[in-house]
Amino acid sequence: MAYYKVIDGKKYDAELIEAADKAVAGKGDGRISIADAKLLYEKVADGNSYTDIEKDTMAYIRQNYKWTEEADSWFRTEIRKWAATK
Repeated sequence: MAYYKVIDGKKYDAELIEAADKAVAGKGDGRISIADAKLLYEKVADGNSYTDIEKDTMAYIRQNYKWTEEADSWFRTEIRKWAATK
């Protein structure tokens, strides 16, 4: 798998996009759940730094995918806390 996925001429983290695509496919209501949000968070945090590409990718996912209110709130809180330590 390629490390980056280019969408509208902009580079994004392919692994995060793929995880978001899987999260909204198949069973469920097509929204990113709290469990999906935790998985995305783990993928961002695995490199121990929040890169600009990851930030852009998460902004893209937050704008272009539907999230449950609980998942969106949880993710924003956790990523803010984690990023503040980096």
